[in-house]
Amino acid sequence: MKKLLLGVALIAGMGGAAISQDMPPFGSEHDAAYAASLWAAMGAQNLTGPNQIHVAPYEGTDPHGMMLETFFSSATIDGHTGDLIVKRNYGPVGVSAEEVMSNPEGHLGAVTVMFRREAGYDADNQNWFWAKFLPDGTLDKNPMGMMLAGMVAKGADVGCISCHVNAGGDDYVFTADDTAATME
Repeated sequence: MKKLLLGVALIAGMGGAAISQDMPPFGSEHDAAYAASLWAAMGAQNLTGPNQIHVAPYEGTDPHGMMLETFFSSATIDGHTGDLIVKRNYGPVGVSAEEVMSNPEGHLGAVTVMFRREAGYDADNQNWFWAKFLPDGTLDKNPMGMMLAGMVAKGADVGCISCHVNAGGDDYVFTADDTAATME
């Protein structure tokens, strides 16, 4: 009987390993919980929430929004302090900076975030954790219903990682390169 139970336990353990290998690299409950901690940390810095700070928006494009605000900071999540980039995505097409500034909540479509996690999280992609939040702080979902948090679209032809891998400077950040170019 003990051998039978051990055999069942081994088979169950192997099945669990096979299932976990087949899981996508984003959208898990663990990713959602981590994203919730990230949202709270952003709120503590007034990057989200009713007292959020604002800067003059600048012109954007798909997939982020027609007008954008971007903030560079750091945050500590689960004892790890990492780089934090928060981008507020405003629309619709044709919205002006003045319209966004006069009614930011009415034009906010999403908040997209990059947070550099601890070494080894995703070394292939500079250890970035990606998240796309709706204005109320809930995670957005892709057309298949997967929450957009974690290693979003890793290995896919479209999505966060496949786009940002093309940013100059080997850091996956477009805005920093654009800012540096205008300062030269």
